[in-house]
Amino acid sequence: MTFIADVLLIAGALGAGLYCYVLSRRLRRFTDLEKGVGGAVAMLSAQVDELSRSVVRAQATANSSVETLSGVSSRAEAASRRLELLVASLHDLPQEPAAAVPVNPFFARKPQMAEVHQ
Repeated sequence: MTFIADVLLIAGALGAGLYCYVLSRRLRRFTDLEKGVGGAVAMLSAQVDELSRSVVRAQATANSSVETLSGVSSRAEAASRRLELLVASLHDLPQEPAAAVPVNPFFARKPQMAEVHQ
């Protein structure tokens, strides 16, 4: 009876050893830097670094665009104030009667030539 217990104990130990061996191989492949999760983590880390640099560049571009737009906006506001002032000053001028429409629609350099064409 002890012999059977020893055989079963040895079989159990060999089974546990085989299980540990298979588990260690799987774990080694899992943490491999090229193919496993380690590689995926390394790749994601590189992508996060690249995205961080892209965000910094985008923020710098946006800040320069904001500065440019605020300068253009302030110049446009100043121009609109000047135009409003000019339009308001035009209302103070006396209105002139409309110019008479010329009878002869042809352009004439010399008055005698215009009479010939009529």
